[in-house]
Amino acid sequence: MRIFITGPAGVGKTTLVSRVAREVDRWGYIVGGMITQEVRQRGRRMGFKITALDTGEEGTLAWIGNGRPRIGKYVVHVDELNRVGVSAIRRALIEADLIVIDEIGPMEYMSDEFVRVVGEALRSEKPLLAVVHRRFVDKFRPLGKLYTLSVENRNRVFTGVMDEVMKELRGG
Repeated sequence: MRIFITGPAGVGKTTLVSRVAREVDRWGYIVGGMITQEVRQRGRRMGFKITALDTGEEGTLAWIGNGRPRIGKYVVHVDELNRVGVSAIRRALIEADLIVIDEIGPMEYMSDEFVRVVGEALRSEKPLLAVVHRRFVDKFRPLGKLYTLSVENRNRVFTGVMDEVMKELRGG
């Protein structure tokens, strides 16, 4: 089972996968992988942090500034992505019942290790729930079920994704 979530910025993609991860954990299953969240200061987005779902370890994915590599105004911290995010996905491939990857997008694709571990997750038999950036939708659409999230459908999509994930985890 591979479920991909996409949609415009701010619609609730990370919130949805975080809710699914918490609910699956509450049912006693092991959830692994990573979540990406924006970091705001005084109402302004300054960057993005990544959090390993299994350990809670955090790192900086990207931050406003000068340097390379960059996407727009953000400098991508490939070393942090590898240390926190890639490591979390690698552990999930071994230990977790559900692999969560938030998000698969241009910033994350600055890391060759991230690209490799996403490939491993796609080849794995383990259930995968991933947020996919709009630029990557056509690449991932044929590989699983794709939900396009909107403000209007996000509660309905959450219920549908939860049902699919739990059905898969319970053996179908």
